[in-house]
Amino acid sequence: MADRSDARTLGRRWRSRVSVYDAARREDVKKSDARAVGRPARRRDSNARAPSVGDAMAMGRRGDASGDAGRARELRDAIARCRARGLTRAAAWACEQLCGLETARADADADGATATSAAMDEDEDEDEAMMDDAYSLAKAYFDLGEYRRCAHALREANAPLQTFLREYATFLAGEKSKGQASAVGGGDVDGGAGAVDSSQTPSIGARKQAPEPNAGTNAELESLSEWLRAQDYSGAKDGFLTYLHGIVCRESGQPTQAKDLLAEACRKYPLNWSAWQALIPMLTSEEEEQALDLPREHWVYRWFIGVFQLEMQKNKESLDTFVSLGKEFPQSKLLLGHMAEAHYNLREFDEAQEIYKDIRDLDPYRIDGMDNYSNVLYVKESFAELSHLAHHLVATDKYTPETCCVVGNYYSLKSMHAKAVVYFKRALKLNPRYLSAWTLMGHEYVEMKNPAAAIDAYRHAVDINPRDYRAWYGLGQTYEILQMPYYALYYYQQAVKLRPSDPRMWCAMGQCYESDQLRLFQSAIRCYQRAVANNEREGIALSKLATLHREKNEKAAAHYYLLNLKRLDAEVLDADSNEKIEALEFLSQFYKKERRLEEAEAACVRLLDAPGPAKHAAKALLREIHSMLSST
Repeated sequence: MADRSDARTLGRRWRSRVSVYDAARREDVKKSDARAVGRPARRRDSNARAPSVGDAMAMGRRGDASGDAGRARELRDAIARCRARGLTRAAAWACEQLCGLETARADADADGATATSAAMDEDEDEDEAMMDDAYSLAKAYFDLGEYRRCAHALREANAPLQTFLREYATFLAGEKSKGQASAVGGGDVDGGAGAVDSSQTPSIGARKQAPEPNAGTNAELESLSEWLRAQDYSGAKDGFLTYLHGIVCRESGQPTQAKDLLAEACRKYPLNWSAWQALIPMLTSEEEEQALDLPREHWVYRWFIGVFQLEMQKNKESLDTFVSLGKEFPQSKLLLGHMAEAHYNLREFDEAQEIYKDIRDLDPYRIDGMDNYSNVLYVKESFAELSHLAHHLVATDKYTPETCCVVGNYYSLKSMHAKAVVYFKRALKLNPRYLSAWTLMGHEYVEMKNPAAAIDAYRHAVDINPRDYRAWYGLGQTYEILQMPYYALYYYQQAVKLRPSDPRMWCAMGQCYESDQLRLFQSAIRCYQRAVANNEREGIALSKLATLHREKNEKAAAHYYLLNLKRLDAEVLDADSNEKIEALEFLSQFYKKERRLEEAEAACVRLLDAPGPAKHAAKALLREIHSMLSST
């Protein structure tokens, strides 16, 4: 674990990084401090630290607070409350942000809370509940993953905290019985499970007992839903019960009600990050987010917006949001991880790699997000670094889906695709809903020429997250291999909707239109033009556009050949590359036909360095051009 000197180092790195961003993105980021989707930008004061958006709205408990001290009090309160309810991921998020505050300011907190439990001293009922022997026994069972024993131990409880733990344990017992082997073991599924709070709770024996659960279903949902609907928790002090109700509605196939309840949970207690996290995958557009009644005045909303922008592939906007938050949370490694992911999505691999290196320097045993880091190393073909990362994670904890995915990427990079699949399957045994493993496994099956298995893997991925453009793209590729262009075109269109600024999606769709079965060349041209407009780097679109225009529009073809030639020259490729030779041959003939003899001569001279027939043809053409020049 990083010590305080490490934290200060990261703080300095943050400030340095922020200044770089401010310089590089000045034109794009003028209005981006605390920019939220669809919200008017706030005026920027360059001489002051960005203000706290939620000057510590403590949900009616803590009174007024400001700055880092107020945030520290809120976060300590959240840590205690979430831990007491078994919401371990929400508690971990709050811990990360508490440590992410400026160290000196956090340490100077006027309350000087030395123990997390002290954050709850204003709620005497909750304090008493935590001291109760039945609660202590039940929480011990909960921490061991014995959820039904936990619920049984609290069967007669009526206090809000104890009631919450009982009902939450009941829900997790149902989740555990689904046979999904999800990461329920230590507690909170955070985004997949919830919390309970009510002052008017009958004993669990008063409710209809759930039947024995069947694999693949949570047999507790019906019982929980019925019980929750019967509760009057509109005046509850916190939003934990509301959160659980939202999760149950989501799992029961009631998305509209679930979104409203989760938004209400965020209003009641904004520091429960699990409520925000559960809400994000349910939102399909920025307009839908704006229609919800969320606590936009609270500083946690900015974190939500940054992650939501990342989820919606608004990567530049999310970077702006995280850079702004970085000024207030300069030691947050979680925030650095979000930034690295945004850079990866933007295909800025060098920047992403540097940030991941910073994270590993500060937190060398961190596993969260390292599968994304392995994706960066895979794309860059960094064999040694990926090998080192894989060995280190295996030594740290081999039984996590992240570790399995990293090892799988390592074997994939070595073209050992069957072994890579083994590790992706191990990841899915640990967590059947681990999205990356499904998508990556689909890629491996494509490499192994097993389209049926690839399609199955990709379909699992889009079932888990319909916004996974990589899975849609993979489905398109697979059906194209199967020579089913209409299916492929449909899936490419889904990928383009999610990533309209990604030139790879447009190139793939253009190639599909160009296929022998479709031969829709005008549609293909439009796709390639969109790819060029989005700064396609590989030159596929330019080369295709030049080829498609050769017969009917030589002037347009020459334009694209020239653009591609400039790209190739900038990459300092060999003079005998096929693309260069093709471009120079066409341009020399085109310039000759257009009587642009000096340009034709220059193209021919460059072809003299080419091997084989191209060189001899250039010599013959050069003699013709010299003859034409001498006659003029």
